[in-house]
Amino acid sequence: QSQVVESGGGLVQPGGSLRLSCTTYGFTSGYYAIGWFRQAPGKEREGVACISSDGGTINYAAAVKGRFTISRGSPRSTIFLQMNTLGPEDTAVYYCAADSSVYSFECKLNSETGYGPWGQGTQVTVSS
Repeated sequence: QSQVVESGGGLVQPGGSLRLSCTTYGFTSGYYAIGWFRQAPGKEREGVACISSDGGTINYAAAVKGRFTISRGSPRSTIFLQMNTLGPEDTAVYYCAADSSVYSFECKLNSETGYGPWGQGTQVTVSS
């Protein structure tokens, strides 16, 4: 059985930074992309950032581009989301998910189809 676990959420003041971690377990294949999604209260879940299996393709939502950075650590089963210059609009539950349905050089944010398993989510609250 495979699973993903997120960590690193918390309370931060506007302008501050957080680094989220996503660790994968039990994957029999290394061919999976990782996507970060978030869901604010009363809103639909939206894609934030994703990275392809080979690390060569990275996509960001327009709202976070230039502020957030997704990367694979060592070992590659750990993925990070560095979030800088945070604002109240970034407050949400952040989810990490794996997608093994795409090529090693692909990742997507415009659809959740193919993503799974999902992590349990980690709360990020940006408030003064």
